[in-house]
Amino acid sequence: MPGWAVFDTAIGCCGIAWGEHGIVGSQLPERDREATRRRMKRRFPQADEAVPPPEVADAIGRLQALLRGEQGARVDLASVRLDMSGLSEFNRRVYMLARQLQPGQTTSYGEFARRLGDADAARAVGRALGQNPFAPIVPCHRVLAASGAGGFSAPGGAQTKLRMLAIEGAAPNGQPMLF
Repeated sequence: MPGWAVFDTAIGCCGIAWGEHGIVGSQLPERDREATRRRMKRRFPQADEAVPPPEVADAIGRLQALLRGEQGARVDLASVRLDMSGLSEFNRRVYMLARQLQPGQTTSYGEFARRLGDADAARAVGRALGQNPFAPIVPCHRVLAASGAGGFSAPGGAQTKLRMLAIEGAAPNGQPMLF
């Protein structure tokens, strides 16, 4: 049965939604818990706020550990089951590749496009990451503009991106640590 929940992290109240085929979306913090709850209700009107099932509760625990800056297997989000059924093939490819980036590891949009097999797709990669429905499970914050962090479509913009990178121990000068 589909549902969603909000949960506290070191950077604020996040949200997560699920269905029978896995996580259907996650949400970085809005300005407060109620704003996050309102966003979740708008994004997932077919679902109700609910107690997360064990698989989702485990993902929440890993997200909380990641956003506390913990290292190791506990923060591996690559095994969190995502339901990407409603996404384009290109976006699915982008998100699957982004999930290979480990905490503290960054890359540029251009390098990311080259790894996808199309060096001219940097802007398309940026658009796909800007539409990421799974932040930070799909760590779009780890892909940077060639000149540094660049923009970020999540609440808080580039400041949120930089804060998450700092928590993960990414290069403070914004220079890509290529994967």
